[in-house]
Amino acid sequence: MTASKDTDQWVTAEQLEVWRLFIRAQSRVIRRLEADLLAEHELPLAWYDVLVRLLEADGRRLRMSDLAERVLLSPSGLTRLVDRMVEEGFVERAQAERDGRGFYAVLTDAGYERLRDASGTHLRGVHDYVVGRFDDTELATLADLLRRLDP
Repeated sequence: MTASKDTDQWVTAEQLEVWRLFIRAQSRVIRRLEADLLAEHELPLAWYDVLVRLLEADGRRLRMSDLAERVLLSPSGLTRLVDRMVEEGFVERAQAERDGRGFYAVLTDAGYERLRDASGTHLRGVHDYVVGRFDDTELATLADLLRRLDP
């Protein structure tokens, strides 16, 4: 079905195929990256993303709410993920100094080491599964198109 009963918007068969190709490609790339990280480093992709975001942050720490937004998880989903990462020693929680209500996730040395070890695998996958399949002009075009989806 290409039309919605609740709206006057129509999606052509060709447009729907573009949507399906987009979703399928994104899903396959994520699955491949996840499989590589798990096989080589026993590190889920979501954990890798959290570690990268913390490494990039000032003081290697972020408020839990900011981290949830950056890794595209709900606050409760991030809390569960960080709980497991704390158990593994990759992240610590620190209470916010100013208001005392919030918490920070803080990258530990063990988390940094695991991230450093896994980054080559991740970057190789990004190259092999995505950027290495396009020339520079195509990548610039793709980046422009994707930016329209995330204003």
